[in-house]
Amino acid sequence: MSKQHLLTPYNNNINLNNRVVVAPMTRSRADNEGNVPTNNLHALYYEQRASAGLIITEGSQVSKEAVGYIHTAGIYSDEQVEGWKEVTQRVHNKGGKIFIQLWHVGRMSHPDFHNGELPLSASAINPNAQSFTAEGFKDTVTPKEMTIEDIKKTVNDFKNAAANAVKAGFDGVEIHSSNGYLFHQFFNNASNERTDEYGGSIENKTRFFFEVLDAIKEVIPQEKIGARFNPSLNGLFGMTLDAETIPTFEYIIKKLNAYNLAYVHLSEPFTDVSEIPYAVTEIAKHFRPLYNGTLMINTAFTQDKGNKVIEEGYADLVAYGKPYISNPDLVERFTNHLDLAAWNEDTFYTTGAKGYTDYPKASE
Repeated sequence: MSKQHLLTPYNNNINLNNRVVVAPMTRSRADNEGNVPTNNLHALYYEQRASAGLIITEGSQVSKEAVGYIHTAGIYSDEQVEGWKEVTQRVHNKGGKIFIQLWHVGRMSHPDFHNGELPLSASAINPNAQSFTAEGFKDTVTPKEMTIEDIKKTVNDFKNAAANAVKAGFDGVEIHSSNGYLFHQFFNNASNERTDEYGGSIENKTRFFFEVLDAIKEVIPQEKIGARFNPSLNGLFGMTLDAETIPTFEYIIKKLNAYNLAYVHLSEPFTDVSEIPYAVTEIAKHFRPLYNGTLMINTAFTQDKGNKVIEEGYADLVAYGKPYISNPDLVERFTNHLDLAAWNEDTFYTTGAKGYTDYPKASE
C-alpha cells in the first residue's frame, strides 16, 4: 500500500502529528446573547476532531462591527475568551493543536446586526448578496465607506482579538482575508474604488491587510499566524475577477515571504472559472513556486487528492471542510481506508447538537 503523505508529521514553525487540517467552517452554534462558545457544544465539537494535525476554528468576529451572521462566536469580550478557554483546553488534553480564525465580514453584514447602522467596507458598493440574520436571509445593502479612523480602529480590533486568542490558549491565529469578506473587499476592484492610500494601486489595496498583520505580530509571534486567501473567487460574495486580481494575490504571497508565518492557506476555485481569461484554475500549482513557507490548500479534496497534492509538492497541508462535519475521526478513517459518513446540509447552520456533535466515530 502506497505511503499516505497526509498522515506524516509536519514540522515547520508548527509541529503537527499529521497534515490533515479541520477547515474553518461557520456553524452558527453560539446562540446566546453574548455570542459565547459553550462547553456542551463548541468544546465538545472541537474535542471530537482533535486527532487532526491542526484545527482552525469557525470565523470568530473581532468586534461587534465585524459580525454578519447569526450565532457566530466572537473573540472580543471577556466572556468569549472564557468560553474559548474550555475549547482549547479540551483540544490540548486530546493532544491536538488549534488556531482561531479572526473574522470581519465587512459589507457582507446587514444593518440588523448594527442597530440600524450601515456595515463597513472599502467603498460604498452593494455586493448584491445576502446576509443570514435573526429573521432569515436578507439582501445586503450599500455599505459605508470606511474612513481612515474606521480602518485604524479595525486594525486595533484585530490586534486585541489576537491578544485575546493568546489569553484563551490558542496555538495561533488565522487572518480571514478570503471569501469576499473585509480584506478581500479591499483587494478587489469590484468593491474598492478608493482614491486614497488604501485604493488604486496593488500596494495600496493590500496595505490594510499588512497593517493588520504587522499589528497582530506585536502580540503573538508571527510563526503562530496564518492567513487565508481565495485568489480565483468569482461571482460569489460580490467578487469579480479582472486582469488585476491574480497579480494582486501574487504580490501578497510574494510579500509574505518576508514574514515567518505558520502558513498561507489558499482555496482552489469555488466555481468553474475555466472560461475566465484572468483566472487561475489550479491555485496550489500556481502559487507554490511563489511562496517559500508552509502552504495549506483546501476546497473539495478527497483522501487521494490530498495525498497526491502533498506528494507532488504543491502543498504541505490539506484542509477538509464538509468531510469533517460528519466524520470527527477523519484521520482514523483515512488511516484505515474506511468509508466516510455523509453530512446533512439541513443542519449546517442550525442550533443545538443535532448535525453538530452527534455524528458518531466509525468505532462507535
